[in-house]
Amino acid sequence: MSWNANGCRSYHIIVQIVKGPGCGVTAEIQIRTIALDFWASLEHEMKYKKKIQNEELIRSELKSCADVIASVDLSMQTIRDLIYEDELK
Repeated sequence: MSWNANGCRSYHIIVQIVKGPGCGVTAEIQIRTIALDFWASLEHEMKYKKKIQNEELIRSELKSCADVIASVDLSMQTIRDLIYEDELK
């Protein structure tokens, strides 16, 4: 899992095509929860929009949201594991 200073938490997988068409092409695949994808969309807009009012406040709020999302994701995974614990054994 990758953790950035801005709060982004996602899995990054680097893949490279080794045979056939596209041989040598490298790509990065990011795996996110739905909530984190929504967060990342807003963070992306912040990064590439030129003039933003209240930028520091928005960045601070985004970081807080990223922390909450990480906590909720962990709780949801725990709940899922508890529901399916018999099947996981």
